[in-house]
Amino acid sequence: MSDTDKSESSGKINVAPEDIAKAEEIKNKANEYFASGKYGKAIQEYDEAIKLNPYSAIYFSNRAFSYQKLEQFGAALTDASKAIELDKTYAKAYYRRGSALVALGKYKDGYKDFKQVVAIFPKNKEAQDKLKQCDKVLKRLAFEDAIKVEENEEPEVVVDPNTIEIESSYGGVHLPEPITKDFILSLISDFKLQKKLHIKYVFKMLLEMKKIFSSLDSLIEIEVPESNHINVCGDVHGQFFDLCNIFELKGYPSESNPFLFNGDFVDRGSFSVEVILTLFAFKLLYPRHLHLLRGNHESLTMNRMYGFEGEVVAKYNKKIFEVFTDVFNYLPLAAVINKKVIIVHGGLFSKEGVTLNDIRKINRVRQPPDEGLMCELLWSDPQPFPGRSPNKRGVGVAFGPDVTHRFLADNNLELIVRSHEVKEEGYLVEADGKLVTVFSAPNYCDSVGNKGAVITFDSSMKPSYTSFREVPHPAVKPMAYASQFNMFF
Repeated sequence: MSDTDKSESSGKINVAPEDIAKAEEIKNKANEYFASGKYGKAIQEYDEAIKLNPYSAIYFSNRAFSYQKLEQFGAALTDASKAIELDKTYAKAYYRRGSALVALGKYKDGYKDFKQVVAIFPKNKEAQDKLKQCDKVLKRLAFEDAIKVEENEEPEVVVDPNTIEIESSYGGVHLPEPITKDFILSLISDFKLQKKLHIKYVFKMLLEMKKIFSSLDSLIEIEVPESNHINVCGDVHGQFFDLCNIFELKGYPSESNPFLFNGDFVDRGSFSVEVILTLFAFKLLYPRHLHLLRGNHESLTMNRMYGFEGEVVAKYNKKIFEVFTDVFNYLPLAAVINKKVIIVHGGLFSKEGVTLNDIRKINRVRQPPDEGLMCELLWSDPQPFPGRSPNKRGVGVAFGPDVTHRFLADNNLELIVRSHEVKEEGYLVEADGKLVTVFSAPNYCDSVGNKGAVITFDSSMKPSYTSFREVPHPAVKPMAYASQFNMFF
Protein backbone atom coordinates (compact mmCIF):
# COMPACT_ATOMS: atom_id res chain seq x y z
CA MET A 1 0.00 0.00 0.00
CA SER A 2 3.02 2.30 -0.13
CA ASP A 3 4.07 2.59 -3.78
CA THR A 4 2.78 4.98 -6.40
CA ASP A 5 0.67 3.24 -9.04
CA LYS A 6 2.04 2.95 -12.55
CA SER A 7 -0.88 1.67 -14.67
CA GLU A 8 -3.57 3.87 -16.22
CA SER A 9 -6.91 4.25 -14.54
CA SER A 10 -9.96 3.11 -16.46
CA GLY A 11 -11.73 6.48 -16.50
CA LYS A 12 -11.43 8.03 -19.97
CA ILE A 13 -14.69 9.99 -20.23
CA ASN A 14 -14.44 12.82 -22.77
CA VAL A 15 -10.64 12.61 -22.92
CA ALA A 16 -8.91 12.40 -26.30
CA PRO A 17 -6.64 9.37 -26.77
CA GLU A 18 -3.62 11.62 -27.36
CA ASP A 19 -4.30 13.44 -24.08
CA ILE A 20 -4.54 10.11 -22.23
CA ALA A 21 -1.20 9.04 -23.71
CA LYS A 22 0.45 12.38 -22.85
CA ALA A 23 -0.96 12.28 -19.32
CA GLU A 24 0.55 8.82 -18.83
CA GLU A 25 3.97 10.10 -19.91
CA ILE A 26 3.73 12.96 -17.43
CA LYS A 27 2.51 10.64 -14.67
CA ASN A 28 5.52 8.35 -15.24
CA LYS A 29 7.81 11.36 -14.89
CA ALA A 30 5.99 12.32 -11.68
CA ASN A 31 6.51 8.79 -10.35
CA GLU A 32 10.25 9.14 -10.99
CA TYR A 33 10.34 12.40 -9.04
CA PHE A 34 8.42 10.71 -6.22
CA ALA A 35 10.83 7.77 -6.13
CA SER A 36 13.77 10.16 -5.76
CA GLY A 37 12.09 12.03 -2.90
CA LYS A 38 11.28 15.18 -4.92
CA TYR A 39 7.68 15.31 -3.80
CA GLY A 40 7.04 18.93 -4.72
CA LYS A 41 8.14 18.32 -8.30
CA ALA A 42 6.07 15.14 -8.38
CA ILE A 43 3.00 17.14 -7.39
CA GLN A 44 3.63 19.63 -10.19
CA GLU A 45 3.77 16.80 -12.74
CA TYR A 46 0.64 15.09 -11.36
CA ASP A 47 -1.07 18.49 -11.68
CA GLU A 48 -0.31 18.50 -15.41
CA ALA A 49 -1.43 14.90 -15.86
CA ILE A 50 -4.73 15.67 -14.11
CA LYS A 51 -5.33 18.68 -16.37
CA LEU A 52 -5.07 16.38 -19.39
CA ASN A 53 -7.06 13.51 -17.86
CA PRO A 54 -9.14 14.49 -14.80
CA TYR A 55 -10.82 11.07 -14.69
CA SER A 56 -7.83 9.02 -13.52
CA ALA A 57 -8.22 7.89 -9.94
CA ILE A 58 -4.54 6.87 -9.94
CA TYR A 59 -3.34 10.41 -10.62
CA PHE A 60 -5.29 11.81 -7.67
CA SER A 61 -4.20 8.94 -5.41
CA ASN A 62 -0.53 9.36 -6.33
CA ARG A 63 -0.73 13.10 -5.79
CA ALA A 64 -2.37 12.42 -2.41
CA PHE A 65 0.60 10.25 -1.47
CA SER A 66 2.99 13.06 -2.47
CA TYR A 67 1.05 15.55 -0.34
CA GLN A 68 1.19 13.07 2.52
CA LYS A 69 4.98 12.91 2.26
CA LEU A 70 5.05 16.71 2.61
CA GLU A 71 2.69 16.49 5.63
CA GLN A 72 0.02 18.41 3.69
CA PHE A 73 -2.65 16.10 4.98
CA GLY A 74 -5.60 18.31 4.11
CA ALA A 75 -4.64 18.25 0.42
CA ALA A 76 -3.95 14.51 0.66
CA LEU A 77 -7.42 13.96 2.10
CA THR A 78 -9.06 15.93 -0.71
CA ASP A 79 -7.18 14.05 -3.46
CA ALA A 80 -7.76 10.62 -1.95
CA SER A 81 -11.47 11.38 -1.67
CA LYS A 82 -11.54 12.42 -5.33
CA ALA A 83 -9.81 9.15 -6.28
CA ILE A 84 -12.48 7.20 -4.37
CA GLU A 85 -15.21 9.20 -6.10
CA LEU A 86 -13.72 8.14 -9.44
CA ASP A 87 -13.19 4.49 -8.44
CA LYS A 88 -15.01 3.20 -5.37
CA THR A 89 -13.06 -0.10 -5.50
CA TYR A 90 -9.62 1.54 -5.41
CA ALA A 91 -8.02 0.20 -2.21
CA LYS A 92 -4.95 2.45 -2.23
CA ALA A 93 -7.13 5.54 -2.29
CA TYR A 94 -8.95 4.35 0.85
CA TYR A 95 -5.58 3.56 2.43
CA ARG A 96 -4.22 7.02 1.69
CA ARG A 97 -7.37 8.75 2.84
CA GLY A 98 -7.28 6.71 6.04
CA SER A 99 -3.67 7.76 6.56
CA ALA A 100 -4.53 11.45 6.07
CA LEU A 101 -7.47 11.20 8.46
CA VAL A 102 -5.35 9.59 11.16
CA ALA A 103 -2.70 12.28 10.74
CA LEU A 104 -5.41 14.88 11.31
CA GLY A 105 -6.53 13.08 14.46
CA LYS A 106 -9.74 11.74 12.90
CA TYR A 107 -9.14 8.17 13.99
CA LYS A 108 -12.71 6.89 13.72
CA ASP A 109 -13.04 8.01 10.11
CA GLY A 110 -9.59 6.63 9.36
CA TYR A 111 -10.58 3.29 10.85
CA LYS A 112 -13.56 3.12 8.46
CA ASP A 113 -11.27 3.58 5.47
CA PHE A 114 -8.83 0.91 6.62
CA LYS A 115 -11.78 -1.39 7.16
CA GLN A 116 -12.77 -0.75 3.55
CA VAL A 117 -9.27 -1.71 2.41
CA VAL A 118 -9.63 -5.05 4.21
CA ALA A 119 -13.07 -5.53 2.65
CA ILE A 120 -11.54 -5.13 -0.82
CA PHE A 121 -8.46 -7.25 -0.03
CA PRO A 122 -9.54 -9.58 2.82
CA LYS A 123 -6.38 -11.72 2.55
CA ASN A 124 -3.95 -8.81 2.47
CA LYS A 125 -1.88 -9.16 5.66
CA GLU A 126 -0.57 -5.60 5.53
CA ALA A 127 -4.09 -4.19 5.39
CA GLN A 128 -5.22 -6.48 8.21
CA ASP A 129 -2.29 -5.39 10.38
CA LYS A 130 -3.03 -1.72 9.79
CA LEU A 131 -6.65 -2.19 10.74
CA LYS A 132 -5.68 -3.97 13.95
CA GLN A 133 -3.18 -1.26 14.82
CA CYS A 134 -5.74 1.46 14.15
CA ASP A 135 -8.19 -0.39 16.39
CA LYS A 136 -5.58 -0.40 19.18
CA VAL A 137 -5.16 3.36 18.84
CA LEU A 138 -8.91 3.89 19.10
CA LYS A 139 -9.15 1.69 22.19
CA ARG A 140 -6.27 3.53 23.82
CA LEU A 141 -7.91 6.88 23.12
CA ALA A 142 -11.25 5.63 24.43
CA PHE A 143 -9.58 4.49 27.66
CA GLU A 144 -7.80 7.81 28.12
CA ASP A 145 -11.02 9.69 27.43
CA ALA A 146 -12.79 7.63 30.09
CA ILE A 147 -10.28 8.52 32.79
CA LYS A 148 -9.52 12.13 31.88
CA VAL A 149 -10.37 14.91 34.30
CA GLU A 150 -13.30 17.26 33.85
CA GLU A 151 -12.98 19.81 31.05
CA ASN A 152 -11.10 22.99 32.06
CA GLU A 153 -9.58 21.17 35.02
CA GLU A 154 -5.84 20.96 34.47
CA PRO A 155 -4.31 17.68 35.69
CA GLU A 156 -1.54 18.18 38.21
CA VAL A 157 1.56 16.10 37.67
CA VAL A 158 2.84 15.48 41.20
CA VAL A 159 6.51 14.59 41.48
CA ASP A 160 8.94 15.10 44.36
CA PRO A 161 12.45 14.73 42.90
CA ASN A 162 13.94 14.86 46.40
CA THR A 163 12.62 11.35 47.01
CA ILE A 164 14.66 9.97 44.08
CA GLU A 165 18.00 8.40 44.99
CA ILE A 166 21.09 8.75 42.82
CA GLU A 167 22.80 5.41 42.37
CA SER A 168 26.49 5.13 43.16
CA SER A 169 26.95 3.80 39.62
CA TYR A 170 25.76 7.06 38.05
CA GLY A 171 28.69 8.61 36.17
CA GLY A 172 27.06 11.64 34.62
CA VAL A 173 27.06 15.30 35.55
CA HIS A 174 25.34 16.55 38.70
CA LEU A 175 22.94 19.48 38.64
CA PRO A 176 24.26 22.36 40.79
CA GLU A 177 22.07 24.90 42.54
CA PRO A 178 22.04 27.43 41.00
CA ILE A 179 22.70 26.05 37.54
CA THR A 180 26.02 27.04 35.91
CA LYS A 181 27.39 27.28 32.38
CA ASP A 182 30.05 24.68 33.26
CA PHE A 183 27.29 22.23 34.08
CA ILE A 184 25.60 22.87 30.72
CA LEU A 185 28.85 22.42 28.78
CA SER A 186 29.51 19.16 30.62
CA LEU A 187 25.93 18.08 29.95
CA ILE A 188 26.37 18.74 26.24
CA SER A 189 29.59 16.71 26.26
CA ASP A 190 27.78 13.81 27.93
CA PHE A 191 24.93 14.03 25.45
CA LYS A 192 27.38 13.86 22.55
CA LEU A 193 28.57 10.56 24.03
CA GLN A 194 24.91 9.44 24.29
CA LYS A 195 24.95 9.51 28.09
CA LYS A 196 21.79 10.36 30.02
CA LEU A 197 21.20 12.98 32.68
CA HIS A 198 19.94 11.37 35.88
CA ILE A 199 16.15 11.27 36.13
CA LYS A 200 16.23 13.15 39.45
CA TYR A 201 17.80 16.15 37.72
CA VAL A 202 15.43 15.91 34.77
CA PHE A 203 12.47 16.16 37.13
CA LYS A 204 14.05 19.12 38.92
CA MET A 205 14.71 20.99 35.68
CA LEU A 206 11.19 20.38 34.37
CA LEU A 207 9.54 21.62 37.54
CA GLU A 208 11.67 24.79 37.45
CA MET A 209 10.80 25.31 33.78
CA LYS A 210 7.10 25.12 34.58
CA LYS A 211 7.54 27.89 37.16
CA ILE A 212 9.32 30.10 34.63
CA PHE A 213 6.87 29.55 31.77
CA SER A 214 3.79 29.92 33.99
CA SER A 215 4.97 33.43 34.92
CA LEU A 216 4.93 34.55 31.26
CA ASP A 217 2.13 35.86 29.07
CA SER A 218 1.07 34.06 25.90
CA LEU A 219 2.76 36.94 24.05
CA ILE A 220 6.15 37.97 25.42
CA GLU A 221 7.94 41.28 24.82
CA ILE A 222 11.70 41.23 24.17
CA GLU A 223 13.98 44.26 24.16
CA VAL A 224 17.31 44.21 22.33
CA PRO A 225 19.46 47.09 23.57
CA GLU A 226 21.33 49.37 21.19
CA SER A 227 24.53 47.82 19.80
CA ASN A 228 23.32 44.34 20.79
CA HIS A 229 21.58 41.59 18.77
CA ILE A 230 19.39 38.48 19.04
CA ASN A 231 19.60 35.15 17.19
CA VAL A 232 16.30 33.62 16.02
CA CYS A 233 16.15 29.90 15.18
CA GLY A 234 13.36 27.85 13.66
CA ASP A 235 12.51 24.16 13.98
CA VAL A 236 15.28 21.97 15.41
CA HIS A 237 13.24 18.74 15.55
CA GLY A 238 15.45 16.61 17.74
CA GLN A 239 18.63 17.19 15.68
CA PHE A 240 20.91 17.67 18.68
CA PHE A 241 24.20 17.62 16.82
CA ASP A 242 22.95 20.32 14.46
CA LEU A 243 21.86 22.36 17.49
CA CYS A 244 25.42 22.08 18.79
CA ASN A 245 26.63 23.27 15.40
CA ILE A 246 24.40 26.35 15.69
CA PHE A 247 26.19 27.18 18.94
CA GLU A 248 29.55 26.60 17.23
CA LEU A 249 28.56 29.07 14.50
CA LYS A 250 26.78 31.71 16.58
CA GLY A 251 28.18 31.20 20.09
CA TYR A 252 26.45 29.83 23.17
CA PRO A 253 23.45 31.69 24.59
CA SER A 254 24.44 34.36 27.09
CA GLU A 255 23.37 37.78 28.32
CA SER A 256 25.32 39.36 25.44
CA ASN A 257 24.29 36.70 22.90
CA PRO A 258 20.55 36.06 23.35
CA PHE A 259 18.60 33.43 21.39
CA LEU A 260 14.99 32.73 20.53
CA PHE A 261 13.94 29.24 19.42
CA ASN A 262 10.63 29.26 17.56
CA GLY A 263 9.08 25.92 18.48
CA ASP A 264 9.27 22.33 17.24
CA PHE A 265 12.23 21.45 19.42
CA VAL A 266 11.23 17.78 19.48
CA ASP A 267 9.91 14.92 17.28
CA ARG A 268 11.28 13.48 14.04
CA GLY A 269 14.94 13.53 15.06
CA SER A 270 15.89 10.88 17.59
CA PHE A 271 17.83 13.16 19.96
CA SER A 272 14.85 15.23 21.06
CA VAL A 273 15.51 14.61 24.76
CA GLU A 274 19.02 16.00 24.38
CA VAL A 275 17.75 19.04 22.45
CA ILE A 276 15.02 20.00 24.89
CA LEU A 277 17.10 19.46 28.04
CA THR A 278 19.93 21.55 26.59
CA LEU A 279 17.54 24.38 25.74
CA PHE A 280 15.83 24.13 29.13
CA ALA A 281 19.23 24.24 30.87
CA PHE A 282 20.16 27.45 29.06
CA LYS A 283 16.71 28.88 29.86
CA LEU A 284 17.32 28.19 33.56
CA LEU A 285 20.71 29.92 33.37
CA TYR A 286 19.59 32.87 31.23
CA PRO A 287 15.81 33.19 31.73
CA ARG A 288 15.72 36.68 30.15
CA HIS A 289 18.08 35.91 27.26
CA LEU A 290 17.04 32.46 26.02
CA HIS A 291 13.46 32.50 24.75
CA LEU A 292 11.37 29.47 23.79
CA LEU A 293 8.05 29.57 21.94
CA ARG A 294 5.62 26.72 21.41
CA GLY A 295 5.38 24.95 18.06
CA ASN A 296 2.71 22.58 16.81
CA HIS A 297 4.98 19.66 17.83
CA GLU A 298 4.95 20.67 21.49
CA SER A 299 1.66 18.80 21.78
CA LEU A 300 0.49 15.39 22.87
CA THR A 301 -0.88 14.24 19.51
CA MET A 302 2.28 15.15 17.60
CA ASN A 303 4.57 13.68 20.27
CA ARG A 304 2.74 10.37 20.07
CA MET A 305 2.95 10.22 16.30
CA TYR A 306 6.43 11.51 15.62
CA GLY A 307 8.64 9.96 18.26
CA PHE A 308 9.08 12.18 21.32
CA GLU A 309 6.86 10.08 23.58
CA GLY A 310 8.62 6.89 22.53
CA GLU A 311 12.04 8.46 23.01
CA VAL A 312 11.27 9.79 26.49
CA VAL A 313 9.79 6.47 27.59
CA ALA A 314 12.81 4.59 26.18
CA LYS A 315 15.34 6.89 27.85
CA TYR A 316 13.38 7.56 31.06
CA ASN A 317 9.75 6.62 31.70
CA LYS A 318 6.10 7.54 31.11
CA LYS A 319 5.94 9.87 34.11
CA ILE A 320 8.74 12.03 32.73
CA PHE A 321 6.83 12.29 29.45
CA GLU A 322 3.71 13.40 31.31
CA VAL A 323 5.71 16.16 32.99
CA PHE A 324 7.13 17.27 29.62
CA THR A 325 3.56 17.44 28.30
CA ASP A 326 2.54 19.55 31.27
CA VAL A 327 5.48 21.93 30.82
CA PHE A 328 4.85 22.32 27.08
CA ASN A 329 1.35 23.59 27.87
CA TYR A 330 2.89 26.67 29.48
CA LEU A 331 5.18 27.66 26.60
CA PRO A 332 4.41 31.17 25.24
CA LEU A 333 2.87 31.33 21.77
CA ALA A 334 4.44 34.49 20.32
CA ALA A 335 7.05 37.17 20.91
CA VAL A 336 7.49 40.77 19.81
CA ILE A 337 11.03 42.11 19.58
CA ASN A 338 11.68 45.84 19.98
CA LYS A 339 8.03 46.52 19.12
CA LYS A 340 8.86 45.85 15.44
CA VAL A 341 9.11 42.11 14.74
CA ILE A 342 6.60 39.44 15.75
CA ILE A 343 7.68 35.80 16.01
CA VAL A 344 5.11 32.99 15.74
CA HIS A 345 5.60 29.36 14.85
CA GLY A 346 3.00 28.93 12.11
CA GLY A 347 1.30 32.09 10.95
CA LEU A 348 -1.73 34.32 10.85
CA PHE A 349 -5.44 34.05 11.24
CA SER A 350 -8.69 33.21 9.46
CA LYS A 351 -10.22 36.56 10.44
CA GLU A 352 -9.22 40.20 10.23
CA GLY A 353 -8.56 42.55 13.10
CA VAL A 354 -6.58 40.28 15.44
CA THR A 355 -4.44 42.41 17.77
CA LEU A 356 -1.41 41.73 19.89
CA ASN A 357 -3.64 42.03 22.93
CA ASP A 358 -5.88 39.26 21.52
CA ILE A 359 -2.80 37.02 21.32
CA ARG A 360 -1.70 38.04 24.79
CA LYS A 361 -5.06 36.97 26.23
CA ILE A 362 -5.11 33.47 24.65
CA ASN A 363 -5.64 30.74 27.22
CA ARG A 364 -2.68 28.59 26.15
CA VAL A 365 -2.42 26.17 29.09
CA ARG A 366 -3.96 23.24 27.24
CA GLN A 367 -3.51 21.01 24.25
CA PRO A 368 -3.84 23.01 21.02
CA PRO A 369 -7.45 23.10 19.78
CA ASP A 370 -8.52 22.31 16.20
CA GLU A 371 -9.49 25.91 15.41
CA GLY A 372 -9.18 29.45 16.72
CA LEU A 373 -6.28 31.82 17.35
CA MET A 374 -4.04 29.35 19.18
CA CYS A 375 -4.46 26.70 16.50
CA GLU A 376 -3.75 29.17 13.70
CA LEU A 377 -0.66 30.61 15.39
CA LEU A 378 0.80 27.10 15.51
CA TRP A 379 -0.38 25.66 12.18
CA SER A 380 -1.01 28.31 9.50
CA ASP A 381 1.17 28.79 6.41
CA PRO A 382 1.68 31.63 3.91
CA GLN A 383 0.53 31.38 0.30
CA PRO A 384 1.89 33.44 -2.63
CA PHE A 385 -1.48 34.80 -3.81
CA PRO A 386 -3.85 37.21 -2.01
CA GLY A 387 -6.58 36.29 0.43
CA ARG A 388 -7.09 33.19 2.51
CA SER A 389 -7.50 29.52 1.56
CA PRO A 390 -7.89 26.18 3.32
CA ASN A 391 -4.44 25.10 4.49
CA LYS A 392 -3.05 22.08 2.65
CA ARG A 393 -2.09 20.65 6.03
CA GLY A 394 -5.77 20.39 6.90
CA VAL A 395 -5.25 22.58 9.99
CA GLY A 396 -4.95 26.35 10.30
CA VAL A 397 -5.28 28.65 7.30
CA ALA A 398 -3.22 29.62 4.25
CA PHE A 399 -2.83 33.42 4.16
CA GLY A 400 -1.66 35.72 1.39
CA PRO A 401 0.77 38.67 1.31
CA ASP A 402 -2.14 41.10 1.67
CA VAL A 403 -3.15 39.44 4.94
CA THR A 404 0.44 39.81 6.19
CA HIS A 405 0.53 43.51 5.27
CA ARG A 406 -2.80 44.28 6.95
CA PHE A 407 -1.87 42.48 10.17
CA LEU A 408 1.43 44.36 10.39
CA ALA A 409 -0.27 47.70 9.71
CA ASP A 410 -3.03 47.02 12.24
CA ASN A 411 -0.46 46.29 14.94
CA ASN A 412 2.20 48.86 14.03
CA LEU A 413 4.77 46.13 13.27
CA GLU A 414 7.35 45.78 10.50
CA LEU A 415 7.99 42.06 10.03
CA ILE A 416 6.64 38.58 10.75
CA VAL A 417 9.10 35.74 11.40
CA ARG A 418 7.70 32.22 11.40
CA SER A 419 9.03 28.68 11.00
CA HIS A 420 7.05 25.45 10.47
CA GLU A 421 8.24 24.73 6.90
CA VAL A 422 11.42 23.32 5.37
CA LYS A 423 13.18 25.81 3.09
CA GLU A 424 16.01 24.94 0.72
CA GLU A 425 18.39 27.60 2.08
CA GLY A 426 17.01 27.36 5.60
CA TYR A 427 15.04 30.58 5.20
CA LEU A 428 12.77 32.32 2.70
CA VAL A 429 11.71 35.98 2.46
CA GLU A 430 8.17 36.57 1.15
CA ALA A 431 5.36 39.14 1.08
CA ASP A 432 7.55 41.96 -0.28
CA GLY A 433 10.07 41.42 2.50
CA LYS A 434 7.46 41.50 5.26
CA LEU A 435 7.46 37.79 6.14
CA VAL A 436 10.40 35.44 6.73
CA THR A 437 10.35 31.69 7.31
CA VAL A 438 13.34 30.29 9.20
CA PHE A 439 13.99 26.55 9.60
CA SER A 440 17.00 25.33 11.58
CA ALA A 441 17.04 21.55 11.00
CA PRO A 442 19.40 20.93 8.03
CA ASN A 443 18.91 17.80 5.94
CA TYR A 444 15.59 17.34 7.73
CA CYS A 445 15.00 13.72 8.71
CA ASP A 446 18.37 12.82 7.13
CA SER A 447 16.72 12.91 3.71
CA VAL A 448 15.49 16.31 2.50
CA GLY A 449 18.88 17.88 1.71
CA ASN A 450 17.94 21.40 2.85
CA LYS A 451 20.19 23.82 4.68
CA GLY A 452 19.33 25.15 8.12
CA ALA A 453 19.45 28.84 9.01
CA VAL A 454 19.60 31.34 11.86
CA ILE A 455 18.46 34.97 11.63
CA THR A 456 20.46 37.53 13.61
CA PHE A 457 18.72 40.86 14.26
CA ASP A 458 20.60 43.93 15.39
CA SER A 459 18.88 46.43 17.68
CA SER A 460 17.30 48.22 14.69
CA MET A 461 15.77 44.83 13.74
CA LYS A 462 17.76 44.60 10.52
CA PRO A 463 18.14 40.86 9.78
CA SER A 464 21.18 38.94 8.61
CA TYR A 465 21.07 35.27 7.68
CA THR A 466 23.44 32.38 8.38
CA SER A 467 22.80 29.17 6.44
CA PHE A 468 24.52 25.90 7.30
CA ARG A 469 24.71 22.24 6.34
CA GLU A 470 24.10 19.24 8.58
CA VAL A 471 26.85 17.69 10.69
CA PRO A 472 27.37 13.97 11.37
CA HIS A 473 25.48 12.26 14.18
CA PRO A 474 25.47 8.75 15.70
CA ALA A 475 23.79 6.04 13.67
CA VAL A 476 20.31 6.46 15.12
CA LYS A 477 17.78 7.11 12.38
CA PRO A 478 15.07 9.76 12.58
CA MET A 479 11.74 8.45 13.87
CA ALA A 480 13.57 5.60 15.65
CA TYR A 481 11.16 5.92 18.59
CA ALA A 482 7.91 6.51 16.69
CA SER A 483 5.03 4.44 18.01
CA GLN A 484 1.97 2.83 16.47
CA PHE A 485 0.47 6.32 16.19
CA ASN A 486 2.90 6.83 13.29
CA MET A 487 2.24 3.48 11.67
CA PHE A 488 0.49 4.92 8.64
CA PHE A 489 3.29 7.05 7.26
